[in-house]
Amino acid sequence: GRGGCQGGIASITESACIGVVGVILAAFYRKELNFTIIKESLKHTINTVGMIIWVGIGATMIIGIYNLMGGDRFISGLFASLNAPPIYTIIIMMIILLILGMFLDWIGVAMLTMPIFVPIITALGYDPIWFGVLFCVNMQVSFLSPPFGPAAFYLKSVAPEGVELTDIFKSVWPFISLQILVLILLLAFPEITSLFL
Repeated sequence: GRGGCQGGIASITESACIGVVGVILAAFYRKELNFTIIKESLKHTINTVGMIIWVGIGATMIIGIYNLMGGDRFISGLFASLNAPPIYTIIIMMIILLILGMFLDWIGVAMLTMPIFVPIITALGYDPIWFGVLFCVNMQVSFLSPPFGPAAFYLKSVAPEGVELTDIFKSVWPFISLQILVLILLLAFPEITSLFL
């Protein structure tokens, strides 16, 4: 699945389908495939997809109202009136994404900000792929950062007894610092993103 996606043989959706078929065949071969597993898998899938759909609907409504009220023109004008180098605009966007990422899921952040930020990025002459990489690294920070870092909560669920969530949040700061350092390097040297394309 992943190799096919990276090799350009299959799309993301097709690779996901191949992965699902592989898991079903493996469960069938090991004689672990039963109605209970199928039911639980469908339940988890519906819960996840349902959440994403509602986030998408909410974000679409907010962006629609935002555009009807002229918000896109207001934000573009606001950034244009800064009279500062374009990189300052990118830094402000990164700070906004970092703050939003502390409280919202990355899908919600993407749906809320990308329709606003991408036109500004292209108008400033920056590469949207570079900005996409910046966004992904930024969201990696949000997976760890308090108060809602999902990775920290996952670690708590598998950590030995006695390990508190506060201990995990205290321990992730070196990793957050490294990711912010990567973000700064990508901001300073945009050509890094093209090395692996």
